[in-house]
Amino acid sequence: MDAKLEDIEKQVTGKRNFDAPPLHLWHPGLSGDIDIQINADGEWYHEGDPITRQSIVTLFSRILRREDDGEYYLVTPAEKWRIRVALHPLIVVDADVLGQGDDAVLKLSLNNGSTVDVGPEHPLSTEPRREGVAVVSLPHGLTAMFSRACWYRLAELLDDDMVVHSKGHHYPLAAQPDDPT
Repeated sequence: MDAKLEDIEKQVTGKRNFDAPPLHLWHPGLSGDIDIQINADGEWYHEGDPITRQSIVTLFSRILRREDDGEYYLVTPAEKWRIRVALHPLIVVDADVLGQGDDAVLKLSLNNGSTVDVGPEHPLSTEPRREGVAVVSLPHGLTAMFSRACWYRLAELLDDDMVVHSKGHHYPLAAQPDDPT
């Protein structure tokens, strides 16, 4: 493995719990660009080769943030490396609804092993570059696009108005007509 990848891994492994590291507290200067790319299907590559160790992908996804400049960075307390993301850095791999009516909660599982509940903190929107597929907003400026299978699963959960309900909020997922004005 490349020395840069090993250095980043060493900084964030150990006794601490990094399921939700305090990225908002880490503001190191830019260390540079690292040849890591996340393609439109959420697959991670380093120097053109797939990153095959899921533990590395999971670890890096938890120290990833998107900043106000629109760029994505792997951030530790001491380093900040810019990476390339083709579309969305994470993928929703499963969706399930718990409860009914106004008590319904849409629970999503992501490809990095984390879960989120759709609601005001994690709203749904659609991705016009992918034919209106659903996308969920995540902490640190990140987003996760629904996989094809999960998008079909979500379509089964929509009401007759093409709206999904979660935590008392409503998220229309049908293509919205352009405003003629």
